[in-house]
Amino acid sequence: MRLEGKVVLITGASEGIGAACAAEFAAAGAQLSLTARSAEGLARAGGGTALLTAGDLTLEETRRQAVDRTLAQFGAIDVLINNAGVGLYARSWSAPMEEVRGLMELNFFALLGMIQLVTPHMCARRSGMIVNVSSIGGKIPLPWMTLYSASKYAVSGLTEGLRMELRGDGVKTMLACPGYVTTGFQQHVRGGAAPAGVLRARRRAISAAECARAIRRGVERDARTILAPPAGWILVALARLFPWAVEARMAEINGTA
Repeated sequence: MRLEGKVVLITGASEGIGAACAAEFAAAGAQLSLTARSAEGLARAGGGTALLTAGDLTLEETRRQAVDRTLAQFGAIDVLINNAGVGLYARSWSAPMEEVRGLMELNFFALLGMIQLVTPHMCARRSGMIVNVSSIGGKIPLPWMTLYSASKYAVSGLTEGLRMELRGDGVKTMLACPGYVTTGFQQHVRGGAAPAGVLRARRRAISAAECARAIRRGVERDARTILAPPAGWILVALARLFPWAVEARMAEINGTA
């Protein structure tokens, strides 16, 4: 897809990967509609030219407002980037259910809500792409974030099933699975803290700008799935070929081996 002049709606766009995507797609000539909780963060990310919708994306009212305002101003939505999400460092068997429901509400149900609002418009135009930002944790369970991984597995399954549902409608889907990215993610989790083994992995982290670049390139070439960095495919392959070894290593990082 050529991005010049295309309308791109990005959720969770006030910082991190979302803000980096705003900069990356704007540089490619796209017109931007951005939504997130923080009006101040959106103003920084929007650069004075993007359409901004501040609000809680777990509320249907916010989702409808973001979509309706985008269509009213631009007349189309060519790319939806479902980036908004949150983490939870807690063991699945002891995590407070209220926190779990909050995690799923943003990571999965809000994402699905945006898809249900945007897809009919794309189908009517017989064009468009839905990009769902999952995680390497949506390919391989991360035992220090089991519930987060479960939410991202749900996103991965939804994206792949949606691709088949829309096969004859001219609408494409792309699954983006970042690995460790240098953002404020850990400061915004719903609870808990990363184990020391995970924190040491920061030296292998990529920047939000690098991740956004990978997402932009994926959209341009109509990719089905991208991992950022691409070396993540090695870990995915190892997990499929030698699951016992990868599980043992993950448990060791988590401090539970």
